[in-house]
Amino acid sequence: MTRIAYLAVPLALLCAPAAAQQLPDAARTMIDTAIASGDAKQVEAVIATARTAFPGEQEEIDAIWTAYKADQAEIAAAEAARKTAEIRQAGLFQNWSGEGQIGAFQSSGNTDEFGVTTVLALNREGIDWEHRLRLTADYRRQNGTTSREQFQASYEPRYQINERLFAYGLGRYERDRLQGYSSRYAVSGGLGYKVIDRDDIELSVKAGPAYRITQFTDGTKSSRLAALFGADFNWEITDDLTLTQDASSTLETGGEALLIVDSANTSLAATTGLEAGLTDKLSARLSWTIEYDSNPPAGAVSTDTLSRFTLVYGF
Repeated sequence: MTRIAYLAVPLALLCAPAAAQQLPDAARTMIDTAIASGDAKQVEAVIATARTAFPGEQEEIDAIWTAYKADQAEIAAAEAARKTAEIRQAGLFQNWSGEGQIGAFQSSGNTDEFGVTTVLALNREGIDWEHRLRLTADYRRQNGTTSREQFQASYEPRYQINERLFAYGLGRYERDRLQGYSSRYAVSGGLGYKVIDRDDIELSVKAGPAYRITQFTDGTKSSRLAALFGADFNWEITDDLTLTQDASSTLETGGEALLIVDSANTSLAATTGLEAGLTDKLSARLSWTIEYDSNPPAGAVSTDTLSRFTLVYGF
């Protein structure tokens, strides 16, 4: 019996599986440090490096990666639930964000000139609804004569039908006495579609019927049915540089394009802007605008251009 027992010991040792290799402490510390940083890209890069450096520990590395992804998914779900609850409980004047723009100039001497341009853009995003409010004012006076006096306002609610399709409503007001009208109102409603919906590039289009009322400076008035076509475009070139294309008679930022056509007049304004970040809240914006009316009142020209340099504060 004793001899058999002696023979059984080495046999058992030969048949026993080899002990699993352990990931080196330095590698584990490196992975833990990346996870603690909260940077998902850094974690992914470190995991990839560890797989290359330690091919024999693939199983342990994969287990760490799987656990990390599960934790991140749980955190994201909890955060999404928190935001949803916060939005549902928010009051009418809560959850608004936006930006304000201001630019001005003044000269004296041979030419007395003063000018100011301001824009206020507000947005409120809910579960299915989004609200957009824009206010714009341009004023310029030279040698005692007002050469530009334009005010614009718009409100656009949107209802997201699904991930791509949405319904919109739009109300716009304009005042530009130098262009021949003391007030111009337009209302529209229709459907839109998100063509591109990425973090760095957004493009959506919309179309619908419209109704426009114009009060001219000579006291006459016109009311006409019209058609509205629009497009929103934003391109974040880098973290601090954004390009917006704006073709709208009311909106100055946010990359929105609008064209209104009726039987007597076609109105279009196109603004191209380049915005560069200065701080987390402050940025500088350079823009160029062309405004066109196919049938302007007597004494007004069809095409008007304006270049702007403004400071933008986001909140």
